Amino acid sequence: MTIIEGADDSAIAAWLAERLEQALGESEGEIAITIPGGSTPFPILAALADRDLDWSRIAVWPGDDRIVAEDHPASNVGRIRAALEPLGARVVALAEDAVPPHFALTWLGMGADGHIASLFPNTDPQVDDPQMLRQLVPDPLPPEAPFARLSLTIPALLNSDALLFVMRGADKRAVFDAAIRGEHDLPVARLLAAAHQPVTCFT
Repeated sequence: MTIIEGADDSAIAAWLAERLEQALGESEGEIAITIPGGSTPFPILAALADRDLDWSRIAVWPGDDRIVAEDHPASNVGRIRAALEPLGARVVALAEDAVPPHFALTWLGMGADGHIASLFPNTDPQVDDPQMLRQLVPDPLPPEAPFARLSLTIPALLNSDALLFVMRGADKRAVFDAAIRGEHDLPVARLLAAAHQPVTCFT
């Protein structure tokens, strides 16, 4: 676990560029990454767009999505397409028959309730879930996005060479630190307890 305090969007983009360059150098073909929705990733992606990366060899999966049309403001994949398809990335929409690949990087956010992707506490996500993708309904529904979701499961998120968290705010940091210490059983704690790869957290 590496925790990097006070990093701005440019610093996180530089870390991402280095990580992706390394993954591209270790593979002859396409690599895959999964990234979160919400407001945090997109300024970082904008900074990453200035880096010289071969996006044509990168497939980008949302870690979760709201079940809405891609042109809906709440669509994660719609926003990811707008940010990364012009650079040449292959952006993959979640669908119930999708088969998530092995990821070079799993980038996650976390809610103040300890949810990751759309694995909210009420959905009781399991580290040995036999499914890689699930349709879920958060309860309570977040008022800013009151929609059913498709989400990668903990096994799909952990099928990755590295985990990255970007989180802002003291409330989230307290939940994350408690998860590291094993002081609760929220979704983020379950994922971290089962993680076998390097975890980097920017706060």
